[in-house]
Amino acid sequence: MRSALSLGYFDSRKRRTINRFPAGILLATGGLLTFATVAVLFGQETGIGVVREEASRPLAVRDITITRAAGDQVVVTDATTGAVIVAYPANEGGFVRGSLRAFERMRDVASAPKDAAYRLIRWESGRVSLSDTATGERVYLDAFGRDNAAAFAALLGPQGGGQP
Repeated sequence: MRSALSLGYFDSRKRRTINRFPAGILLATGGLLTFATVAVLFGQETGIGVVREEASRPLAVRDITITRAAGDQVVVTDATTGAVIVAYPANEGGFVRGSLRAFERMRDVASAPKDAAYRLIRWESGRVSLSDTATGERVYLDAFGRDNAAAFAALLGPQGGGQP
């Protein structure tokens, strides 16, 4: 009786060489991991090549509400006084309008109240951020470009950005 190894598949296979994983790829991967580790340690020790975000203080803070009015108008009001800061008609205020849609979506996901205020902050570093007081989300507006950050910085009024 023949063994299971000689019944065909295993019998013909045992004469073939085994394909091994290429040693060059393993050495290159090990070299890359070693280089990355050394580069991180070097950067941490010397500070060369490391980008650090310095903490800064807020220079101007304003709580605002952004709502939609009739005719697809977007109205920005001061949350503490109730005074209208600016009202954007249907074809204006593109970035403010888009931000409102994004924050409305975050509030829907978090089941947060829709009438809560947003906190607009100009930082000592010059950055401008918009925080949702209902969800705790904060977006640094400079990431969307200077013009878009300036659109919100103008809403700070005389304390931080000039009148819109």
